[in-house]
Amino acid sequence: MNLQLTDIGHVIQLAIAPVFLLTGVCTNLMVLTNRLARIIDRSRVLEDRLDIAYQDAYMDELDVLYRRWHLINYAIALSTACGLLICLVIALLFLGDTTNVPLDQYIAGLFVIAMLCLIGSFVYLLVEIFVASKTLRSRRHVRPPGSLPNPN
Repeated sequence: MNLQLTDIGHVIQLAIAPVFLLTGVCTNLMVLTNRLARIIDRSRVLEDRLDIAYQDAYMDELDVLYRRWHLINYAIALSTACGLLICLVIALLFLGDTTNVPLDQYIAGLFVIAMLCLIGSFVYLLVEIFVASKTLRSRRHVRPPGSLPNPN
């Protein structure tokens, strides 16, 4: 195998776009894990309160948190799969270009699957946000008639 500096430069140019995509996927994973951490923290608080005294409101909120937890876990799994597939795309780009093996169909297929995983991850994130928003709206306290908001 006789690699020239220009060949390596060409391969690196090909791999730059997937690397930027990988950066975006990692940012998405950070958002998802932060949301998961908040869900876990809130569920621990509610479980501690339930150990002290049982209340239906706590159980209802825990049910919603468990649903959100599942949705975020699916989103994290799909986003992680997307990141792994993008890494494979980058590796195949280098392998195919340096060995002159035609891997273009595999690269395209893996890229499409990676995009489907990313789309799925965003869909699960969006559903989780809708569930969280719906829960927040359903528990909104209404100001009694005649009371003024605090000007401070």
